[in-house]
Amino acid sequence: MASSSSLSTKGFIWFKYIADAQSFTGGISLLNGWWDEINESQKWQEDAFYALCAAYGLVCLIALVQLVRIQMRVPEYGWTTQKVFHLMNFVVNGLRAVQFGFYWRVFHRKPKVLDMILLDLPGLLFFSTYTLLVLFWAEIYHQARSLPTDKLRPTYFIINGIVYFLQICIWMYMRFNKSDAAVEVAELFFSVISLGAAVGFILYGGRLFVMLRRFPIESRGRQKKMHEVGFVTGICCACFLIRCIMVAISAFDKNADIHVLNHPILDFAYYMIVEILPSALVLFILRKLPPRRASDQYHPIK
Repeated sequence: MASSSSLSTKGFIWFKYIADAQSFTGGISLLNGWWDEINESQKWQEDAFYALCAAYGLVCLIALVQLVRIQMRVPEYGWTTQKVFHLMNFVVNGLRAVQFGFYWRVFHRKPKVLDMILLDLPGLLFFSTYTLLVLFWAEIYHQARSLPTDKLRPTYFIINGIVYFLQICIWMYMRFNKSDAAVEVAELFFSVISLGAAVGFILYGGRLFVMLRRFPIESRGRQKKMHEVGFVTGICCACFLIRCIMVAISAFDKNADIHVLNHPILDFAYYMIVEILPSALVLFILRKLPPRRASDQYHPIK
């Protein structure tokens, strides 16, 4: 009797285990079906891309308003680093808003290279916009350490020039080589430059943060500057690292491709995390206007 009872108990456990496994498998199948249904739904595609258009348009408007406010505060100065930074934010987010507002004419262009150019060009401008902050912090760090700064700005232009030149070469390669390998090369290159931007923020944003932390905090303003550098460094480093990983994955996994129309939720999450939220947060952190009467030593974003 004891043996029979034990067998019955074991049989019940195995039955429950199999039932739970079938329930779990059914849940996965239901989730996959829901995901496929969303990807194939034109309504979801429209909602996702119009939401991205609205979000980019809002950030674009914020950058423009901030640029106008700075110009009204210090009209005697020309195109300072701060003004150029906000202008480039305005251009990048404006291009993205137009892209997602007319997404049916942007995605699935033929040939594929036109699709890549339309989507990657604002990404390159985003890279140039935020490496401008790396340049600014590098200049501050070198000045504080009494190091030469005359090569920093030419280095910034040379690096950006090389990036754009190589990207154009890759686009030409894609135009004449229609294999999947050409698309993988283009996406891996974008992943590499995103990693380079993240390293730049860690290198100079981290150095500047440590330098400010070592100084005696004599005023609330210096403490706020230290927090500002730390937050912007963390935000920008995180967004470029996520972009690096996501683009590298999409190069080999077509189910994670961010350059196609039928991944609306993935596209929405990707662009929200790597561009919209970082831009909005950085613009908010750097919202402070320069003083009305600045000295000759005025540093724009400082």
